[in-house]
Amino acid sequence: MKEYILLLPIIFIVHDMEEVVGFGRFFRDNPSLFEKYPNITKAYRGFTTEGFAAAVYEEFIPFFGVSLTAYFYPCRFLYALWFGLFISLTAHFFIHIGQAIYLKKYIPSFATSVIGLPVSILILIKCTAYISFNLVSILIMAEGIIFMIVNLKIAHILMHRVNKAVMMNKNRRNDNGICLKEV
Repeated sequence: MKEYILLLPIIFIVHDMEEVVGFGRFFRDNPSLFEKYPNITKAYRGFTTEGFAAAVYEEFIPFFGVSLTAYFYPCRFLYALWFGLFISLTAHFFIHIGQAIYLKKYIPSFATSVIGLPVSILILIKCTAYISFNLVSILIMAEGIIFMIVNLKIAHILMHRVNKAVMMNKNRRNDNGICLKEV
């Protein structure tokens, strides 16, 4: 299993770099999405690349931290927690593919979701040979999934705070980037 452990943060960061690089332009080129799909897009109002990158970094920390710890200190508890985190990333790919189908257009995250989904499923299948699926390990996996859901909410709060700070800073500058007000 050890050979798969560090693939989790690598797959995550490759996928999320597609989002960081692409969503700013995507939202600028598709402003009608905010009116047409307010429930989907409400999390991205006032979007800035800086805010999104901060959220991605915040989400990366548990993926990397748990993976690194499980790599150097392998045990059933950490393997089960890691497995739960990997399940949450795999579910994330399903969500992005579903969003693209629902919107009937390419969204940044679709390409790496289509590539990452079968790879992630294969890794999960291969890792089932190393994990005992008893009540305790299933509960630990569930805790990992729940943790990532809560962490996603925290990442969105962080993104909105950074977005506001970036927009306030941009409002203080003129077109030449010169500060108009003392900070």
